[in-house]
Amino acid sequence: MKLTRLKRLRLIGIIMALGLMIGCSKQEDSNKESSPNEKVLVYGSNDYTNINPALYEHGEINSLIFNGLTAHDKDNKIIPALAESWNFDKSTNTYTFNLRKDIKWHDGQPFSADDVKFTVESIKNPKNASEIASNYEDVTGVEVVDDNTIKISLNAPNTAMLDYLTVGVLPKHILQGKDITTDNFNQNPIGTGPFKLEKWDRGQNIILVKNKDYFAKQPSIDKVVFKIVPDDKIKSVQLKSGELDLAQVTPKDIENFEEDNNFDVRIMKTADYRGILYNFNSKFFKENKSLPNALSYAIDRNAIIDSILLGHGEEAYSPLQMGEYNNPDIEKFEYDKNRAKEEIEKLGWKLGKDNIYEKNGEKLSFEIVCGEGDQVRIDMANLCSQQLREIGVESKVRINSKIDWENQDSYLIGWGSPFDPDDHTYKVFGTGKGSNYSSYSNKAIDELLKKARETDNNEEKIMYYKKFQEEMTKDMPYTFISYIDSIYVAKSNIKGITDETVLGHHGVGIFWNIVDWTIE
Repeated sequence: MKLTRLKRLRLIGIIMALGLMIGCSKQEDSNKESSPNEKVLVYGSNDYTNINPALYEHGEINSLIFNGLTAHDKDNKIIPALAESWNFDKSTNTYTFNLRKDIKWHDGQPFSADDVKFTVESIKNPKNASEIASNYEDVTGVEVVDDNTIKISLNAPNTAMLDYLTVGVLPKHILQGKDITTDNFNQNPIGTGPFKLEKWDRGQNIILVKNKDYFAKQPSIDKVVFKIVPDDKIKSVQLKSGELDLAQVTPKDIENFEEDNNFDVRIMKTADYRGILYNFNSKFFKENKSLPNALSYAIDRNAIIDSILLGHGEEAYSPLQMGEYNNPDIEKFEYDKNRAKEEIEKLGWKLGKDNIYEKNGEKLSFEIVCGEGDQVRIDMANLCSQQLREIGVESKVRINSKIDWENQDSYLIGWGSPFDPDDHTYKVFGTGKGSNYSSYSNKAIDELLKKARETDNNEEKIMYYKKFQEEMTKDMPYTFISYIDSIYVAKSNIKGITDETVLGHHGVGIFWNIVDWTIE
């Protein structure tokens, strides 16, 4: 039978459609890679190049593969994990941890105190350039008493130490004598956690399977797939298409799921704030260190919260608003365009013919850099740029795939911890510390943060942190913008997520109790 041209085109269309359907089915199957009876959770994740909790701070996946000596409960309080108990000797500033005796690594080898010593010393080793090294500066010694007992000595009391010891412990028997920064362990991690690595398809997905030898409660979920979806918009699309079971979405995506009974929208409080980090290593801000205070008056935070976060957040004026250490009485740099202009002009800038401030032949012009894929940050940066332009400041938004911390003018930063206030203050604002990407240096702040981490008197601790916040208003490293709620969308058959838990930076923490989750 001879086909007409129209019929041939229709037939080709049908074949192509069938091919797409089969392709989508294969893609979904490759994500699930499971037998019919397995319970599989597919999570929309950002990409990973390395998984090593001793080196890299950011990583939601760490809590599934690794355990620390301690852990956090739903209220972010410290609870036992690899350590079943501990005590603190004030006379020597020494913690003694009694370890569980029933723990195995994913490869079947026994866990011991030697692994803890190896991990802490690896973090402290300058050659490894750990992002969290400054958290352990107070550690003066790690002593293995026996296989199940370890002592960690400090040079002063540090109440944050129990929080920092939630870091995942590394296996000494695999990494001893190796360069842990380059070893292929970082792509083939072995931990003690409730899930273990089965397969890592670079840039596509990371497949974890239930650890049947887990020392604590066995997970109900058999497999967790971290499907790599760096773009927020695509996460929303893939939730709707069924390719994802759980993902973080932007506020603008909520309306796609609110009326759909197949999904639960979970709006969770976080200690996660956004701000403009000024890089005092860059030529412009090295020469204009006083500008951030003036610029901070130019940002209309409420407008950003209303238009970008759609009300899911609150104004930020400090890195410590989400706890008892907050100082609500400090200068908040509330939106005031006239005040911003006055402060800029006090610094010697004059408005040019093009309505951009100038000084010594140089325009008041700089870049605000954003990373790829985070649409909320990009939108915030664009609105900040518009608001700064209204007062005579030229700030161009640039989106980079790789961040050049040394040379960029500024960056739309995010930090925050719902745990001890030492976290994301000491290492972020302390001179020369591991996460001080702005090259900020203030001797008064260095001293206050040191005293705050070393006192075991909570009233003194509160006093030092309040003074730290006061001092910062005199010499701003950032323009604080807003705290943001974390919005997760989950299929309605996933049960056990704790909505009341305050999440951390990037909304990290939702998996704290994944062993209690079920898929119905």
